[in-house]
Amino acid sequence: MSDTAVTTTLEELAAEVSRLRGEVADASRLARRAEDRGQVENLFNRYMHLHNAFQDEQIVPLWVKRGTPGIRARYTNAGQYTDYDSVIRYHQGRPTPVGKLILHATTTPVIEVAADGETAKGVWIMAGTESGLTDPEVARAFPDMYSPGEVQGKKVWAHWVWCKYAIDFLRQDGEWKIWKFRCYELARAPFHEDWISFGEKNQAAFDLDLMYFGDDGTPVFMPPADEPVPTEYHPYHPSTRQTLEPAPPVPHETFTDTFK
Repeated sequence: MSDTAVTTTLEELAAEVSRLRGEVADASRLARRAEDRGQVENLFNRYMHLHNAFQDEQIVPLWVKRGTPGIRARYTNAGQYTDYDSVIRYHQGRPTPVGKLILHATTTPVIEVAADGETAKGVWIMAGTESGLTDPEVARAFPDMYSPGEVQGKKVWAHWVWCKYAIDFLRQDGEWKIWKFRCYELARAPFHEDWISFGEKNQAAFDLDLMYFGDDGTPVFMPPADEPVPTEYHPYHPSTRQTLEPAPPVPHETFTDTFK
C-alpha cells in the first residue's frame, strides 16, 4: 500500500468522523428541543390543573422569579401588569367557594422553542365551563349573567366559555417558567342562552377588570393595572369577522415579542 493511499484513507476517515459528529450534534439539538417542548407543554398543563382546582398559590412558583425583566400578564382591555407583585397578585388569596365549578380544558397547542434554547412560545385554545352560586342581592348588579330561578336560595351562573392563550416562556436556572401571559376571551354564554345573542350585549364586559367571583358570588376586581394595553382586543360579536389572533408561533432563532 502506497503512502498516498494511506493518506487518502485517513482523510476519508477524518471526514466521516466529522460528518458523524455533526449528525450527533444535530440529533442532540433536536432531542433537546423536543424535550423542551414537552416541558413547556407540561408547565402550562400543570398551571391549568391547579387553576381549575383553585390552587393558584401553587401557580406562583411556575412564574419567573422576582426581578426578571419583561414579566407581563394581560387578561382584559383594562390594562396589563408588568411588575412581579401585580402579576402574582392574580394568584394570591383566591377562595374556594362552595358550589363553584371551573373547568378550563386546553387543547390545540402550537409550541415553538427558539433555536437558541432560551425562550419558547405557545398558543392554546380553551373550551370550558365556569359556574357557581351567588347571593340574590349581589346578583342584581349583573342580571344578564344569571340563569332563571334559584338553587338553594341563590342565583346560578353557569357559563360556557371559550378562550385562547398566548404565552412566552423563559428558561431560568435550568427550568422553564412562565414569562409573559395573555388570555383572549373568545366567547361565552350562559347555559340557557346562545353565544351570539349574549355576545351582542356582553361586549363591554371585556373592558372591565373583573378577576373572579368569590364567596357568595361576590365579584372581585383586579388591582389597578401597571400600564394601558397597547391595542384592544374584543371577543366575538355577531357584527364582526374572526381574525387570526394570536397568530401561532413559527420556528425562530431567538425571542421576539409577538403577543402584545
